[in-house]
This record gives sequence, C-alpha cells and structure tokens, in this order.
Amino acid sequence: MSEPQGRRTGPDRDATGTGAPHGAPQGPRTARDEILGRIERALGRRRPPVDRAYAAIERPYRRRHHESGIVDLFAERLAHYRAVVHRVEPADLPGAVARVLTRGRYAVPAGLPAHWLAEVDPALLVHEPPTTELDALDGVVTGCAAAIAETGTIVLDHGPGQGRRALSLVPDHHLIVVTADQIAPDVPEALERLSPARPLTFVSGPSATSDIELNRVEGVHGPRTLDVIVTR
Repeated sequence: MSEPQGRRTGPDRDATGTGAPHGAPQGPRTARDEILGRIERALGRRRPPVDRAYAAIERPYRRRHHESGIVDLFAERLAHYRAVVHRVEPADLPGAVARVLTRGRYAVPAGLPAHWLAEVDPALLVHEPPTTELDALDGVVTGCAAAIAETGTIVLDHGPGQGRRALSLVPDHHLIVVTADQIAPDVPEALERLSPARPLTFVSGPSATSDIELNRVEGVHGPRTLDVIVTR
C-alpha cells in the first residue's frame, strides 16, 4: 500500500504525520491532528524566527495619546473607576500606607519593600499567608509591575512585592503602591515593559460587574475596594 501523498516520514515521524515515533500507540486521528498536520506540512520543518516575524508586524496605531500630565491622567482615570487615590511624596509613603491599613489583617507578599510598612502596626500584617487563609483576611498590600495612564490600569506580573495571583484576587481590599516611573502613557509602551512569559493581572478599579439588569455590583471577581498610593 503506498504512502498517502503529502505525508512526510522519517526516522522520527510516522506515516500519519502526527509526529508520534514509530511503534508508539496510535489512536484515531482527530480534527486537531488534521489541522496541525496541515499547518506543519505547509510550513515544513523550518519555522519563521519569532523575533523577525514579530518585528515585521505592521503597527500603524498611535503609540500614545498624551505627552505630558501622565501622572495626573492616571490618577483621574483611577478615580473614575471608583478607586481611592492617594498622592504622596516618597518620604510620606510609610505614613500613607499606615493611614490606609488601620484595622483588620492584611496579607504581605515576599519582596515588598520593608520601609513601606515601617509605620504599620505589625499585628495587622500576615506575611505570605497560605491560600487557604486568604478568605479570612481583610486585604492585601502590593506593588506592581507597570501602570497605564490612558486606561487607568495597573498591571501585576506577580514578581517580588506582588505575590501570587490569588493574593490579589481573594481579599476584599487591595492597596497598591505605584511609583511615577512605572506609569506608561498608553498601552503599547506599557506592554513593552512587561514579559509575556509572566502571569499578568490587569487591574482597572475595584472588581465590578453589571451583568444582572445593568446594576453595578462590586467585589464579585476580585477586591471590592481598591486604594492606590501614587508616589515619585
């Protein structure tokens, strides 16, 4: 019986084109197998270099809508989303954090700068709590990876000082510290500062939904209250 036309075989490929080695158990071919097989046969063994292909993408859109007043715009857009915005000088940052974290118990991720919490009552802080205890906490304090002025968005990549994703989604109150140099004017520049290999969480105000009869309900998919301290 002749080999089906267009199927490549070789020492590491069977005649089905699925890529399974010779002798491996073969199940029925699925639509997924067929589609991926066609793509592979069309591309051949070689793949276009990812960096070159990415650089070749045309980007005719505007990269930024504003050249100045970036921090002011960011604070304005955040307030529009019903976040509570605090703008302070670096020397006043520990006091500002302490004024927000006045009662309850707050999660603290590893890597959060210690001086941010210098004036907070240590009894209010729970360092690196397990996931099973997050629902019993009142809130969390984190930093961020980047922010976007045009959309009033804060981005966490869950690196040092930001904690795992559950830490920023389960507690009812989230306090985020954003420095002015982390604020990009618009989305394209913000994305250039982020790694697609990291788990990214985009925060635009408190969690809210209006799915049911267009009535706004906050705290359904994440923190009900969002405080943001913006500093230089």
